[in-house]
Amino acid sequence: TQSTWGSKVLSQMADEQKVSKKELNKQKKKEAKQEAKAATEVKQDETPAVPVGDETTIDYGLYNLVQSQRQTERVFTNVADLNTSLAGKTVWIRARAQTIRGAGNGCFLLLRRNLYSVQATIFKSDTIPKAFVKFAAGISKESVVDVFGTVVTVQEKIQSATQQDVEISVLKLLVVSAAQPCPIQVEDCLRPEPAKGQETLVDGKPQVGLKARLDHRYLDLRAPVNLCIFRLQSAVGNLFREYLVQKGFTEIHSPKILGTASEGGAQVFKLGYFDGVAYLAQSPQFYKQMAVVSDLERVFEIAPVFRAENSDTPRHLTEFVGLDLEMLFQEHYYEVLAVMNEMFKYIFNNLESRFAQELKIIREVYPSEPIQFGDRFLVLHFEEGVRMLQEAGEEIDGFKDISTPHEKLLGQLVKKRFGTDFYAMDRYPRAARPFYTMPAPDDPRYTNSYDVFLRGQEIASGAQRIHDAELLTKTALDMGVDLSPVQPYVDSFKYGAFPHGGCGIGLERVVMLYLGLHDIRKASMFPRDPFRTTP
Repeated sequence: TQSTWGSKVLSQMADEQKVSKKELNKQKKKEAKQEAKAATEVKQDETPAVPVGDETTIDYGLYNLVQSQRQTERVFTNVADLNTSLAGKTVWIRARAQTIRGAGNGCFLLLRRNLYSVQATIFKSDTIPKAFVKFAAGISKESVVDVFGTVVTVQEKIQSATQQDVEISVLKLLVVSAAQPCPIQVEDCLRPEPAKGQETLVDGKPQVGLKARLDHRYLDLRAPVNLCIFRLQSAVGNLFREYLVQKGFTEIHSPKILGTASEGGAQVFKLGYFDGVAYLAQSPQFYKQMAVVSDLERVFEIAPVFRAENSDTPRHLTEFVGLDLEMLFQEHYYEVLAVMNEMFKYIFNNLESRFAQELKIIREVYPSEPIQFGDRFLVLHFEEGVRMLQEAGEEIDGFKDISTPHEKLLGQLVKKRFGTDFYAMDRYPRAARPFYTMPAPDDPRYTNSYDVFLRGQEIASGAQRIHDAELLTKTALDMGVDLSPVQPYVDSFKYGAFPHGGCGIGLERVVMLYLGLHDIRKASMFPRDPFRTTP
């Protein structure tokens, strides 16, 4: 009936009004939350833009883009230099906002610059308005900020900062460069990455995997532990150069675009070169030898090396930094080994003495012990190394190179018997060495060659080179190597050549093993492997 229909309509209208009121209340609550959130966020259009040079009149805000518009008389203090001697003084510092924590009428910031950090505090007061505190709380992590404030001595040490005895009471806070949300958090990169199959949470804190770190390496590198790794990498190269220059070596720079493969074989990158082809250098081998026979006598080079080796392992890269040396000797290649021994010990000792702080930071994340070695350089013959492995129950072919697992096992056996992490092994089989390696005088099945090991893995490989053109040609022929593409190299030995030898060292391999890192990519700033060519 009409009355029944009317009552249904009225009932439906009442229900709709209830629903609409409910939805309206929800919408109002949602809008209120958004407004509250917006009030704490740094917004370009709501926060005062500070022209560079006007920081004396404005207490907080966003700098206009710094384009070298002018210079001011501000003097900045390094975060590393903040200590109790500056208590009561005002300072300017420029740093990254690592963490930001709002707390009612206050805000705490952890400011990081390089390896050092300091806490900064802002509290609402007669001179600090609430808007200032809200602005600070809304700064995004990793933003670059300028802070002007008073150095204050604290009663209890601030455990989260390196500068534990002081904090900054903020008077001015200016954002130099606001960071967008980071795909990985730098504080998470302060912890070691999880191994394959391992949980990504440790003590409730996330760990960032190696792939994510390398994909965003520019963020991963900001973690102090990684900055320290590359300070150590730089130090290894500098100490290598420092020692050799003291010993009369000359630094050379050989070409990396070659007309033929420098080491032969398939592990070479081929590229178009105008109307022909060229190859990326697998080593500076031929050029450092020609430099020695050209009477430079002692040479070294620090340069990139390219290997088209399709090995996805924790110890291989397709591009790495080679530390190469070559030198003449008078009677025996042990003269070369003696230089190498003293050089490595010089590097190891100076790393420990000059970079103790960096090593401490690294070892807190990646635990390792200092390298152990004795005064006498241990040199095993290849036959001795094979015998030690056989005595340990391993089946080894005495005329083939030993595998990586056997290298590691031999390192353990050597450490147990001789108490050293650092040793050499010489007299490798002919089949395991390139054609230009001098045969052993007593048995042509072996060679005057050597490898150097650190913590059970190879860090250097070298030998006495064949300096006689006739023997070089015969050896290459016996090994099926065509010398016609490198005839100038062969010719260089026809006109009188000093006996000589040398080695090639992998910089990243040395850093990885010295620091006890689990993957060589950790020791390469922007690593290249068969699956990675970016960033």
